[in-house]
Amino acid sequence: LDQDLPLPEGALRALEDAGGIDAGEAAVEACAAHMRAEGVLPGYVSDLRVYLSELEQRLFSAGLHVLGSRPDRDTMRSYLEAFFQDGDWKQGNKGSTDGEVAIDDEEEGSRAMPFPESVMLKVLDGASEADVLVFRGDAAIPGQGTAAFDEYAGAVREACTIRDLLNKNTNEIDGVVAALSGQYVPPAPGGDLLRDGSGVLPTGRNIHALDPYRMPSQVAMARGKAAANLTLQMHLRDNNNLYPETVAVNLWGLEAIKTRGESLGVVLALIGAFPVVEATGRVVRYDLVPLEELGRPRIDVLASLSGIFRDSFANVVELLDDVLRRAAEADEDPEMNYIRKHSLSLLDEGEDLDAATARIFSNPPGEFGSLVNERVTDSSWEEESALGETWASRNSFSFGKGGRGVERRNTLDKLMKTTSQVVQCLDSVEYGLTDIQEYYANTGAMVRAMDDIQGGEGKVQASVVESYSRNPRPKKLNDALRLEYRSKLLNPKWADTMVAQGSGGAFEVSQRMTALVGWGATTKFQEKWVYDQSAETYALDEEMAKKLRDANPEAFKNIVGRLIEASNRGMWDADEDVMSQLRDLYEDIDDQLELGSVSAQRLAEINRAQRKK
Repeated sequence: LDQDLPLPEGALRALEDAGGIDAGEAAVEACAAHMRAEGVLPGYVSDLRVYLSELEQRLFSAGLHVLGSRPDRDTMRSYLEAFFQDGDWKQGNKGSTDGEVAIDDEEEGSRAMPFPESVMLKVLDGASEADVLVFRGDAAIPGQGTAAFDEYAGAVREACTIRDLLNKNTNEIDGVVAALSGQYVPPAPGGDLLRDGSGVLPTGRNIHALDPYRMPSQVAMARGKAAANLTLQMHLRDNNNLYPETVAVNLWGLEAIKTRGESLGVVLALIGAFPVVEATGRVVRYDLVPLEELGRPRIDVLASLSGIFRDSFANVVELLDDVLRRAAEADEDPEMNYIRKHSLSLLDEGEDLDAATARIFSNPPGEFGSLVNERVTDSSWEEESALGETWASRNSFSFGKGGRGVERRNTLDKLMKTTSQVVQCLDSVEYGLTDIQEYYANTGAMVRAMDDIQGGEGKVQASVVESYSRNPRPKKLNDALRLEYRSKLLNPKWADTMVAQGSGGAFEVSQRMTALVGWGATTKFQEKWVYDQSAETYALDEEMAKKLRDANPEAFKNIVGRLIEASNRGMWDADEDVMSQLRDLYEDIDDQLELGSVSAQRLAEINRAQRKK
């Protein structure tokens, strides 16, 4: 925890003088005695309790979903607890596209369940809604006829509804069979249970997204504005009360669909703009908030679009380009309008108006992806800067009224030179930063490109906004990565559940090891404890290694190979004994894949005998 909760300097010295952490309990007691004498122990213990509580309450997807399977009792409990402890469990607050929304200023953390454990057990036992509501065998149940009872009854009804709908997961098989037979599959809104409520259930239906002409929704705009303001506050604290001149924001299609445009709300809030909605509910324009009302400079924005967002929300791209151009041409002090400041600078360099006001960038028309993940997967890179350049060359095409897919590398470079913050929204508990390759291939590679063009001093910071959480409070990228690795890849519960899934589970572990190398290459996230524990958990533990090797030898080879690659590239200062074991494992699994298991087993026995001799 030296990055998340570093010991005070004197306490660290006391620990080292007593022999360090390896000396055991005596050294820890010496450290605690020093902190107690200095009067800092209670505060440190309180902070540690908060961090461990956050880690304990982190949500993660346990294993892979089996199509058509009902959740077991423990999984059902997990769904219900996550749904209600999210805080905004009432259906009216979930996925709403109309009305006002209030953003909770409380710190993150689970809230109390709206009904006692005895009621939870009845719900899990399958009792009907009516039977649960007439149950009075617990003093914690509010008295009938009170406002508290009304809320309690609403929670019970919602719990029973979610339970019954989750038990209809068997509809997934029916839906697939109907689709493959060319038959009608009933439509339903797509979304996330925690954020959008029970309306997204049951699964197995033909899901649809949203009306692109109603984006962002009022809820998404409010949450995006809150996330933008919190990001700016974090930057002010870390940078002597100076505002960032440019903030890069990733606009991804699936995230926009699931959140109704929360990342778009971040962009509009940063530049000081708001959606204008006509009587039909359609967004017809984005207007600028007057500077005197905004109360701070307009922040310039580099909007990096995924291919899906670029192609699915052409109307949003045009509206966003329009408001950015108007901001660039506004009669305002350039020191209070960084969009105008940077546009004037580009005009002075000889760029035309379209290039000077271009802020929306993506891949070339018809193409998708940064190709950074392909290079990391293939290990086809030497210098880390090559990954940043790959991202920049693939994302130097601007979109808007001035042209769709016009290469404007000079404008992109200008924006990257002035960017000090990158914002990435996460739309689901199912897949986080460490789960799929696209996050490091875009957010990570973008940070790498910007840091390189600014001289490699590490001034560019990234913020992660968990759109599925109650509060859109940003976390620093490295803090979010550490939380994810502790709660997923290095969590025994996650590891055992995933590996028990067989070949698919082994593949998922393998993918995360590739992503670990990707983050190390792009953002220099190279913390030794992550690699040490990954090696101990998945490669050096004989029982776990056998499960992985038997289930998916190619995946196991990749796990071991990524650890060796991390050491060879200087990302991991591994002990030589550990590296020797990993090289032996890699040699054995390579032989198994090339020669077959029987021949490889005999060869491995010969090799082990020779090494021992």
